[in-house]
Amino acid sequence: MLASVKLATRLVSHHPWHYCHRSVTRLSVHEVLTGHNEDKKKVKIQGWVRSVRAQKEVLFLHVNDGSSLQNLQIVAEPSLKHSSISFGSAVEVSGDLVRSVGAKQSVEVKAEDIRVVGECDTTDFPFKIKERHPPEYVRQFPHLRCRTNTFGSLLRIRSEATAAIHEYFKSNGFIHIHTPIITSNDCEGAGELFQVQAGSKDPAPGEDGGFFGVPAFLTVSGQLHLEIMSGAFTKVFTFGPTFRAENSQTRRHLAEFYMVEAEISFTESLEDIMQVMEDLFKRTTSSLLDKCAEDLSLFFKHVSPGQKDRSEKLIKNKFIVMSYTEAIEILRRAPVAFQYSTEWGCDLQTEHEKYLVRHCGDVPVFVINYPYDLKPFYTRDNEDGPQRTASAVDLLVPGIGELFGGSLREERLHILQSRLDRLGLTDTYQWYLDLRKFGSVPHGGFGMGFERYLQCILGVDNIKDVIPFPRFPYSCLL
Repeated sequence: MLASVKLATRLVSHHPWHYCHRSVTRLSVHEVLTGHNEDKKKVKIQGWVRSVRAQKEVLFLHVNDGSSLQNLQIVAEPSLKHSSISFGSAVEVSGDLVRSVGAKQSVEVKAEDIRVVGECDTTDFPFKIKERHPPEYVRQFPHLRCRTNTFGSLLRIRSEATAAIHEYFKSNGFIHIHTPIITSNDCEGAGELFQVQAGSKDPAPGEDGGFFGVPAFLTVSGQLHLEIMSGAFTKVFTFGPTFRAENSQTRRHLAEFYMVEAEISFTESLEDIMQVMEDLFKRTTSSLLDKCAEDLSLFFKHVSPGQKDRSEKLIKNKFIVMSYTEAIEILRRAPVAFQYSTEWGCDLQTEHEKYLVRHCGDVPVFVINYPYDLKPFYTRDNEDGPQRTASAVDLLVPGIGELFGGSLREERLHILQSRLDRLGLTDTYQWYLDLRKFGSVPHGGFGMGFERYLQCILGVDNIKDVIPFPRFPYSCLL
């Protein structure tokens, strides 16, 4: 019995995953490089090798663990060089944290032990050391592209932007609502829906509507569910995936993307909605510029030179407001030929939206009071005469066009009832009419495309390059 205990102890102590020392502190690369290492002498670093340089008397490694754009330099005796240490391999390094004599870093690790956790075949690895690969090439490897510097920075920025958005809403008294992904509602009314069906069995004779008993779809918006919640909470928001079955291969479209949506009760002013939109945009952007300076610098230098000044300009200037009618007049006088109509009553296209922003000096532009017939059934009627308009607003930003869309909602039961009757939707939206019967209040809200926001701030041309796993027609890898 004693012999078996000794054998078990010996096996555990030599197993690579159990290599440790009581005085060794595990730190991230970010913690080491930003000084969160006070009184730490013995450290352990785990990450992936970004470069290997073996000299006669010393071995240099640069290791990154995703916590920082910068790499941590590892200095070791040549005897610690393993043949399996290569670009891309995963390693665990234990050693002393010391001051660096080099100019590019203040500290480095003098390694006592280097363990290769996972080897990397550099011959087949699609990304090569010190080579900047174009996004079209990187996009072919969705399972590996997070290991590139550019996409690593994008994901850290995306994470920080998510946190900043939640912090804005929390600090302003909004309640976060998890709206459903599967729904029976078509909020936008465009019919570009993914229908949900159970794949486990065929409907039995007499069954209608499949698994749920009614047609079900992936959500295009959480707005209608937020409107339900706005009957009990004065400020609510949601932030989650939405889906559009639009067969488009452009640089602007995805089948799955993220939306930030909010609803505010007890407001009869479109200006109230616009103020929240502007504040959200500016606060989030300011947070990114402050907390993600290093990662943003990569985009500002290599992806979109000059974007730093453009992004800073977006938060320094008051956003411009114009009516749809004023926008149409500007477009009709424009010294350019547009592909699409600029007659009053037409929907603004991307080419129109981008021109309007350029016309206003590349400052974001609110366009308000759109033609009533262009907007969904829930948009409030302005009741303003022959050119009937609705209390709707879009926020247009440089390089993108529409980023936010919002409106006051029609809270008057008789007007909403009449419009649903004309559209033949009364039965479908009887529950929506009930909201107006039981303690209804004037309210409104908006939605912002999260990926378009990132494109706007980073100057990224293709929306597929700002989301971890892009979904679009004929592409659903992983």
